[in-house]
Amino acid sequence: MRWQLNRLALAITSMVALAFLVPLIYATGKIAHDRAIADARQQAAAMVAALAVDADPQLLTSAVASTVAGSAGRLAVHLPGIAPVGTSHVTGAEVAKASQYRRPVTADAAGGLAYLQPSVLSDGRAVVIEVFVPEEDMTEGVWPAWLALGALALVLVAGSVLFADRLAGRLVRATRQLAGSSRRLGAGDLSARVEPSGPPELRDAATAFNGMAADLRSLLDAERELAADLSHRLRTPLTALRLDAETMPPGPVAERMRQTCDMLDEELEAIIAGARLGVEARGSERSDLVEVLADRLAFWSALAEDQSRPWEVIGGTHPVPVPLPRSELILAVDSLLGNVFAHTPEGTAFRVTVSPAGLLVDDAGPGVADPEAAVRRGVSGAGSTGLGLDIVRRVAEAAGGRLEISRGPLGGARIGMRLPPPPS
Repeated sequence: MRWQLNRLALAITSMVALAFLVPLIYATGKIAHDRAIADARQQAAAMVAALAVDADPQLLTSAVASTVAGSAGRLAVHLPGIAPVGTSHVTGAEVAKASQYRRPVTADAAGGLAYLQPSVLSDGRAVVIEVFVPEEDMTEGVWPAWLALGALALVLVAGSVLFADRLAGRLVRATRQLAGSSRRLGAGDLSARVEPSGPPELRDAATAFNGMAADLRSLLDAERELAADLSHRLRTPLTALRLDAETMPPGPVAERMRQTCDMLDEELEAIIAGARLGVEARGSERSDLVEVLADRLAFWSALAEDQSRPWEVIGGTHPVPVPLPRSELILAVDSLLGNVFAHTPEGTAFRVTVSPAGLLVDDAGPGVADPEAAVRRGVSGAGSTGLGLDIVRRVAEAAGGRLEISRGPLGGARIGMRLPPPPS
């Protein structure tokens, strides 16, 4: 964009400079030509005055030699019936034509131009005074003037391009700042703002962008508060459920109900705390995938035991840090494990593999017939909400990875989060 503006300024200033330069060049040559003719006219006028005093050829010879043009061999007096006094550069026909016209004329001559001034002596005879103007006299000072005009035009063009480049630099810099802040805002940085600069239109755009970013942040804050409020509303039925569990007779079922209520309470607390975190705080959080998986398996293993599901865990001997809040990792892990219990018959085995490459859950069920439809948000072919795998996909992409759906080694589905390789 900057180079395009510079080229535009170069084209405009060049055309303007040429529009003035061409007439000035012509005028300079014309002025030099007219100056040389005017000088010849003065030389001829001096000889007219000498002829008015005395037309004797000998005296005229002395008078011609005393002038600048005559001493340089560029002046001649054509008297009727005698040879020209001085040095002539034109033919007799040119002289006769000038005498016939009775007015000054110019005639081409070798190496220049001849100025012919007709006059009349006191005895009525016609006389023609010839002043030769060399070519160099008619172009004297023209080339230096043309060079000066050309240099002036180059300076003006260069100055205008430099000035346009400075203006374009401000314009491009302001545009790049606006584009960079837009990219940062699109990437989730709600603190991105633009310092208004450049032309009024770009300053207005920057102000509008800052207002939009502030409004967007307010809307997201309102959405987070709403999610926290909705989660808090679940505490009422959870409290009633806990009271019912407390009234149950002592035994394994009652103990499991109480443990489940405690876990649900912890989950609600984590959801509310995570929902109220700002985007900047959420983006700076890191969680250990192995720790989250171990915590969630403590819950799902009890259900697997009730349903007689064989299961095993591969890996998990070393921490796997992930740049995500713990609540989002819990949501993804629960979605992966819950998918096995929701879409496979009781007694179906499953395997969990965790490593720096990600988290994979394999089962011995029927598999996923249509992977594209399975991740379509809100669409489910098994009577569920259709959100589980889309949640896993969103969490995986937030961590820089991807969702994997394929056929696993147990014969059923393999679903998991593939994480990007750790920085070296």
